[in-house]
Amino acid sequence: MTEDANAVESLWEEVRELSFGTSVERLDSPPSPLDFLRRFVSANKPCIISNAVSHWPALSLWPDHNYLTRSLSDSLVSLHLTPDGRADSLVPLSSGSPCFASAHVERVPFPRALQFVLDSSSKSEEASTRDPSVAYLQQQNDCFREEYSNLSGDCDPHIAWATEALGCPPEAVNLWIGNHLSETSFHKDHYENLYAVVSGEKHFLLLPPTDVYRMYIRDYPAAHYSYDLEGGKFRLEMEEPARFVPWCSVNPYPSPETKKVEVSKFPMYFNGPKPFHCTVRAGDILYLPSMWFHHVRQSPDERGCTIAVNYWYDMQFDIKYAYFNFLQSIHHRPRSSRSRLEDLDEDADEDEDE
Repeated sequence: MTEDANAVESLWEEVRELSFGTSVERLDSPPSPLDFLRRFVSANKPCIISNAVSHWPALSLWPDHNYLTRSLSDSLVSLHLTPDGRADSLVPLSSGSPCFASAHVERVPFPRALQFVLDSSSKSEEASTRDPSVAYLQQQNDCFREEYSNLSGDCDPHIAWATEALGCPPEAVNLWIGNHLSETSFHKDHYENLYAVVSGEKHFLLLPPTDVYRMYIRDYPAAHYSYDLEGGKFRLEMEEPARFVPWCSVNPYPSPETKKVEVSKFPMYFNGPKPFHCTVRAGDILYLPSMWFHHVRQSPDERGCTIAVNYWYDMQFDIKYAYFNFLQSIHHRPRSSRSRLEDLDEDADEDEDE
């Protein structure tokens, strides 16, 4: 056990004690721009804001799928298809070693795309065998202002108090429509993220940038799924020329069969402090600070969809960014610690933001 290991691992506890506490703070109403800047942006601290988008027509209009299909009847949108609902995640190759796999993306009319999402949500096991695809509308290229512009009057073009606090308009606005099978693996973004849920719920696991070692970021060969819409078959194709993607290795919800192996492979994650676990409900906004690691699951509304809009604001490449790069550059060998294997089942059901 080295002094460096003690210092780095003590940091994980100290940042919680000094800055974050044990749960994500929930505000009952939107903060003033100055309060938001001082308490959360400058502190790189997440929060959930209730009643933040209650004035949006989207909250009452978008759960009605007939409204969406009428509004977007002539719109071509980017439909993401995977075998299991996990796009941009690690997938084992035939050799057993993992690769970083991106979804198959198909441009289709919105009514057909929405039907794909609903059909994959309600599949029986037999139907899943015939057509194994899970659909997710999640193109992250400012898609709301490009592909879904007919819906622009149903929500704000930006989050006014955040725009004033951050001193710039959003770089991108994205729309997300998925079902209970859609899942996003652990990763971080170089954006200040204001994530508004319109229907259903989003379940986030969050870890601060100081916990970078616990993510076991490694370089994985890039691949993408190719899907035959008519035949219902996926192929995993390696990118050429070869490209490597640095990605988080940890699956925070291992299956009972793989749990023991996962804990032994990634002890710093499973033995360290618990991630912050929060649920973002319809009408809420999550402020997710830049460089925070996050894993996302979702629960649909009664019609089978979870719908959200997120606003990406440029982050400041300031001293916090320099600190993160320095921390990431330090070679770290973990000290031994007690396994938290027995806690994993409990962790999966906890919601610490209440």
